Amino acid sequence: MSDLHQELGQELNLDDLNLSDMPREEVVEGNIRLDLQPEPEKNSPFDRMRKMSLFSRIPVTLTLEVASVEISLAELMSVNNDSVIELDKLAGEPLDIKVNGILFGKAEVVVLNDKYGLRIIEFNNKDLGELAR
Repeated sequence: MSDLHQELGQELNLDDLNLSDMPREEVVEGNIRLDLQPEPEKNSPFDRMRKMSLFSRIPVTLTLEVASVEISLAELMSVNNDSVIELDKLAGEPLDIKVNGILFGKAEVVVLNDKYGLRIIEFNNKDLGELAR
Protein backbone atom coordinates (compact mmCIF):
# COMPACT_ATOMS: atom_id res chain seq x y z
CA MET A 1 0.00 0.00 0.00
CA SER A 2 1.13 3.53 -0.66
CA ASP A 3 1.71 6.09 2.07
CA LEU A 4 -1.53 7.82 1.12
CA HIS A 5 -3.53 4.62 1.53
CA GLN A 6 -1.88 4.03 4.90
CA GLU A 7 -2.70 7.58 6.07
CA LEU A 8 -6.30 7.21 4.96
CA GLY A 9 -6.57 3.85 6.62
CA GLN A 10 -5.53 5.16 10.03
CA GLU A 11 -8.22 5.75 12.59
CA LEU A 12 -9.11 9.38 13.28
CA ASN A 13 -8.54 10.47 16.85
CA LEU A 14 -10.85 13.42 17.71
CA ASP A 15 -9.90 13.52 21.38
CA ASP A 16 -7.13 16.03 20.78
CA LEU A 17 -9.40 18.32 18.77
CA ASN A 18 -10.54 21.35 20.78
CA LEU A 19 -13.70 22.69 19.12
CA SER A 20 -13.99 25.65 21.49
CA ASP A 21 -10.99 27.26 19.76
CA MET A 22 -12.70 27.23 16.38
CA PRO A 23 -14.45 30.40 15.21
CA ARG A 24 -18.21 30.14 15.35
CA GLU A 25 -20.55 31.16 12.57
CA GLU A 26 -22.21 34.30 13.80
CA VAL A 27 -24.92 34.83 11.22
CA VAL A 28 -26.16 32.50 8.54
CA GLU A 29 -28.85 33.52 6.07
CA GLY A 30 -29.84 30.93 3.49
CA ASN A 31 -26.61 29.52 2.07
CA ILE A 32 -24.68 32.77 2.44
CA ARG A 33 -22.44 33.28 5.43
CA LEU A 34 -22.79 36.94 6.24
CA ASP A 35 -19.76 36.90 8.54
CA LEU A 36 -17.57 36.16 5.50
CA GLN A 37 -19.05 38.98 3.39
CA PRO A 38 -17.08 42.23 3.29
CA GLU A 39 -18.68 45.05 5.22
CA PRO A 40 -20.03 47.63 2.75
CA GLU A 41 -18.69 51.13 3.22
CA LYS A 42 -21.45 53.31 4.53
CA ASN A 43 -22.09 56.43 2.44
CA SER A 44 -18.93 56.14 0.38
CA PRO A 45 -18.64 58.76 -2.38
CA PHE A 46 -18.78 56.01 -5.03
CA ASP A 47 -21.97 54.59 -3.50
CA ARG A 48 -23.61 58.03 -3.48
CA MET A 49 -22.59 58.64 -7.12
CA ARG A 50 -24.01 55.25 -8.13
CA LYS A 51 -27.31 56.00 -6.39
CA MET A 52 -27.51 59.46 -7.95
CA SER A 53 -26.81 57.92 -11.36
CA LEU A 54 -29.79 55.63 -10.85
CA PHE A 55 -31.98 58.53 -9.71
CA SER A 56 -31.03 60.66 -12.70
CA ARG A 57 -32.83 58.24 -15.02
CA ILE A 58 -36.14 58.11 -13.13
CA PRO A 59 -38.75 60.46 -14.61
CA VAL A 60 -40.99 62.40 -12.22
CA THR A 61 -43.81 64.87 -12.76
CA LEU A 62 -43.27 68.32 -11.26
CA THR A 63 -46.52 70.24 -10.78
CA LEU A 64 -47.16 73.77 -9.62
CA GLU A 65 -50.47 73.95 -7.81
CA VAL A 66 -52.02 77.41 -7.68
CA ALA A 67 -54.80 76.53 -5.26
CA SER A 68 -57.74 74.21 -4.81
CA VAL A 69 -61.30 74.30 -3.62
CA GLU A 70 -63.84 71.69 -2.70
CA ILE A 71 -67.25 72.21 -4.27
CA SER A 72 -70.35 70.09 -4.63
CA LEU A 73 -71.20 68.28 -7.82
CA ALA A 74 -74.30 70.47 -8.16
CA GLU A 75 -72.13 73.62 -8.09
CA LEU A 76 -69.79 72.11 -10.68
CA MET A 77 -72.71 71.29 -12.97
CA SER A 78 -73.86 74.92 -12.85
CA VAL A 79 -70.49 76.26 -14.09
CA ASN A 80 -70.53 78.03 -17.46
CA ASN A 81 -68.19 80.26 -19.50
CA ASP A 82 -68.61 83.34 -17.27
CA SER A 83 -68.42 81.52 -13.90
CA VAL A 84 -65.87 82.51 -11.27
CA ILE A 85 -64.83 80.00 -8.60
CA GLU A 86 -63.08 81.35 -5.53
CA LEU A 87 -59.97 79.39 -4.55
CA ASP A 88 -58.51 78.78 -1.09
CA LYS A 89 -55.29 80.84 -1.49
CA LEU A 90 -54.74 84.55 -1.24
CA ALA A 91 -53.24 86.40 -4.19
CA GLY A 92 -49.46 86.67 -3.80
CA GLU A 93 -49.11 83.59 -1.60
CA PRO A 94 -46.43 81.08 -2.59
CA LEU A 95 -47.68 78.20 -4.73
CA ASP A 96 -47.23 74.51 -3.92
CA ILE A 97 -44.67 72.46 -5.84
CA LYS A 98 -45.59 68.79 -6.02
CA VAL A 99 -43.49 65.90 -7.27
CA ASN A 100 -45.69 63.00 -8.38
CA GLY A 101 -48.48 64.47 -6.25
CA ILE A 102 -46.37 64.78 -3.07
CA LEU A 103 -45.75 68.26 -1.64
CA PHE A 104 -42.13 69.19 -2.31
CA GLY A 105 -41.99 72.89 -1.54
CA LYS A 106 -43.22 76.41 -2.26
CA ALA A 107 -42.49 78.65 -5.23
CA GLU A 108 -43.50 81.80 -7.01
CA VAL A 109 -44.14 82.16 -10.72
CA VAL A 110 -41.61 84.04 -12.85
CA VAL A 111 -41.40 84.69 -16.60
CA LEU A 112 -38.29 83.48 -18.46
CA ASN A 113 -38.02 84.13 -22.21
CA ASP A 114 -41.79 84.41 -22.60
CA LYS A 115 -42.34 81.15 -20.68
CA TYR A 116 -43.46 80.56 -17.13
CA GLY A 117 -40.87 79.41 -14.63
CA LEU A 118 -40.57 78.72 -10.90
CA ARG A 119 -38.51 80.48 -8.29
CA ILE A 120 -38.25 78.03 -5.43
CA ILE A 121 -38.78 79.72 -2.09
CA GLU A 122 -38.53 76.64 0.14
CA PHE A 123 -38.33 72.90 -0.36
CA ASN A 124 -38.79 69.86 1.78
CA ASN A 125 -36.79 66.83 0.66
CA LYS A 126 -37.61 64.67 3.69
CA ASP A 127 -40.85 63.49 2.07
CA LEU A 128 -39.14 62.49 -1.19
CA GLY A 129 -38.72 58.97 0.20
CA GLU A 130 -42.47 58.57 -0.36
CA LEU A 131 -41.85 58.72 -4.12
CA ALA A 132 -40.38 55.22 -4.03
CA ARG A 133 -43.53 53.71 -2.53
